[in-house]
Amino acid sequence: MKFSIAKTNGDICHGFRRKFRTNIRTALFMKHVLDLAWKQNLAFECDMDGHHLVIDASKEGGGDDLGPRPKKLMLIALAGCTGIDVIMILKKMKVVPDAFNVIVEGDLTEEHPMRYHQMKIIYQFKGKDLPMDKLEKAVKLSEEKYCGVMASYRLAMDLSVEIRVVD
Repeated sequence: MKFSIAKTNGDICHGFRRKFRTNIRTALFMKHVLDLAWKQNLAFECDMDGHHLVIDASKEGGGDDLGPRPKKLMLIALAGCTGIDVIMILKKMKVVPDAFNVIVEGDLTEEHPMRYHQMKIIYQFKGKDLPMDKLEKAVKLSEEKYCGVMASYRLAMDLSVEIRVVD
């Protein structure tokens, strides 16, 4: 979405004022910008949301192993996005598991560029008498409505889901 703002005497024109005020909050969150700086050899770093992050290649790949590999960060992005959704939804349903893990398995193509062609998301809940219908609903809402990472990945690869409950 692009915004063009007409100004008159330093003020937003009356016709745009209401629309601008209601859409400016949305517009501020519609683009993320990341500045990744090369540091040495194959290592890069950035500050993201106030957190320092270093990525690097493995020693076998010519790097110095100073941080995780960039491609594997795709797995954590998916796990983190859907995991946060599921816990937020379950808290609203007043369901809190004893433990919760999101396991993501990514299968790579053999040819270059080697990319993930499918991912499996395993939601593993621990607890007694957890209501399976609410767990399934929370996962489904994350999958279909809230997780932007999953929505993006779904356009590029096959995704499958499994729900596990352990005592």
